[in-house]
Amino acid sequence: MNDGDSPPAPPPPEPHHRNVRGGTARAAVFGISDGLVSNVALILGVAGASPGAGVVRLAGMAGLIGGAVSMAAGEWVSMTAQSELLKRELEMERIELHRRPEQERKELVQIYRSRGVEPETAERLATEMMRDPELALETHAREELGIDPTDLGSPLGAAVSSFLAFAVGALVPLFPWFFGAGDAALVASIVLGTLTALGVGAALARFTGRSMARSATRQFLLSAVPAAITYALGSIVGVGLG
Repeated sequence: MNDGDSPPAPPPPEPHHRNVRGGTARAAVFGISDGLVSNVALILGVAGASPGAGVVRLAGMAGLIGGAVSMAAGEWVSMTAQSELLKRELEMERIELHRRPEQERKELVQIYRSRGVEPETAERLATEMMRDPELALETHAREELGIDPTDLGSPLGAAVSSFLAFAVGALVPLFPWFFGAGDAALVASIVLGTLTALGVGAALARFTGRSMARSATRQFLLSAVPAAITYALGSIVGVGLG
């Protein structure tokens, strides 16, 4: 039960909605897809030259570690810059609310009126929102800047998620080469890469509500086309070296 002057707690998120604003889920989905696409192309490209299994393993591990670190660093830098920019905008808005509260109230009235709220209702809403400095800041951030102050993203979460997801995707086509070599390992890499690409596409379809067949096919082509090109180039280079 709320105290007399306490505002009611916000309602919990409706169960049929997903939180799609954070960067962690996006980084994970992008990471596993990128890990699979880049490492299956690298591994098949090297395998096309018919070297020993150890060479393919080394190339695959280098691609996995280098790519995962690069993805994590890129996500951390990107999310940190975004978070710092949003925090700067919030601080500037906080200063303006302190310096010119009436002007900020009028801006809020104009925002409400531009969305079809009746003038008297807009005045009343804006005045009510401006009573509490923190509520005023949150309201201006959402309505004027389009920022959710409670959800600025997590640079560390995005970096860790991206690193792990890329590593998982990159490990899939490399896995057979830890236990086999030659054509058997090559075929196993292709099969595992194909199944994983289709699975990632299907998972994306469930997440976005799009066609599962279309999403799976698109993800398969994004993996198969560069892998075929690098394998052909590797075969040509291998013949040339031979």
